[in-house]
Amino acid sequence: MTVPAPATVYLDHAATTPVRPEVVDAVAEVMRTVTGNPTGGHHVARRARDLVEDARDRVAAALGAAPAEIVFCSGGTEADDLAVHGVVAARGGRPACTAVEHPAVLEAVEAVGGVVVPVEPSGLVDPERLVGAIDADTPLVSVMAVNNEVGVVQPVAEVARLLAEAAPGAILHSDAVQAAAWLDLAPVVEAAHLVSISAHKFGGPQGIGALVVREGVEIAARHLGGGQERGRRSGTHDVAGIVGMVVALEAAVAERRSLAPGIAALRDRLLDGLAVLPGATLPGGSARSEGRLAPHVATVAFDGLAGEELLYLLDREGIAASGGSSCSSGALQVPHTLEAMGIPRSTAAGAVRFSLGRTTTAADVDHVLTVLPGIVDHLTAAVPSVSRRSA
Repeated sequence: MTVPAPATVYLDHAATTPVRPEVVDAVAEVMRTVTGNPTGGHHVARRARDLVEDARDRVAAALGAAPAEIVFCSGGTEADDLAVHGVVAARGGRPACTAVEHPAVLEAVEAVGGVVVPVEPSGLVDPERLVGAIDADTPLVSVMAVNNEVGVVQPVAEVARLLAEAAPGAILHSDAVQAAAWLDLAPVVEAAHLVSISAHKFGGPQGIGALVVREGVEIAARHLGGGQERGRRSGTHDVAGIVGMVVALEAAVAERRSLAPGIAALRDRLLDGLAVLPGATLPGGSARSEGRLAPHVATVAFDGLAGEELLYLLDREGIAASGGSSCSSGALQVPHTLEAMGIPRSTAAGAVRFSLGRTTTAADVDHVLTVLPGIVDHLTAAVPSVSRRSA
């Protein structure tokens, strides 16, 4: 007799979100009916170009930007790379970022000899410490809006204010990939000169995103050739993906105010249940108490356990979650955000990130809280004693 697979409890929305049904329909319609290259001169090409420009207008409206400031690209990683390398190539100098940035920013800054600024144990950057680490020649400072590993909301507007006083020539970039589904990005776009988003984090297709480049900001292109996107990003437009992205973004904006409180309540229920497990540390606990935690991320780390084993056993129970950042081999690495927060490697290695989304239910959270204690007990059976901490 075949044993049925357990029902899937999908709690990995920070990695990628289920595509919205209306997005599937919109993408399919474009792929069925639109064949032209938007850069062409005939009526078939004009139809494709009209769709791209209509989407540009709508993305700009949703983000509080001007249409000419929207640069379509392949996703958050490319947008981050274009922001860092594009500004450095145009202006020279050494950029700076926080130690908890996504690798797309962190590795780009490190690759050009930039400055990486430590964060507080809460995961928050101290704006004054950040500004104190740069000089008048710093071309770019990058501070993400929401951290992807623990959900901490960074003080982007305060950084912008201090940066304008201490280094008025510096460009401020914010990776808002994790923020777009949950926060009003207009204040971030107003504060920063460059802002990255990625469609698959809010119900859109994978492989499409955008970089907001505020008027007057000079960036050097990373992709050369056709001169698309006002010469800032060459390459034939993914018309279907662009249309899918704007449909998803508008849907996310429309439901955000009503959805976020319920998701935050489920996150709190999950975190409270995780906190009482043996050896559990809740990274970003103080940020949560200050109201600086995004609604959708609940991360726990178990001292002395292996995150890979935890995820394997959760997966066997039908629960999809994630741990550290995956390298190219697929193996898990200790989350660099947790290390930057001062969490010992022995604890950080046992990290599991549960990330919620619009499809998450109370039953999903209850299933985790029913299953996980047994998994932790099984893996810690040989450990004589563990302690519970909250970071």
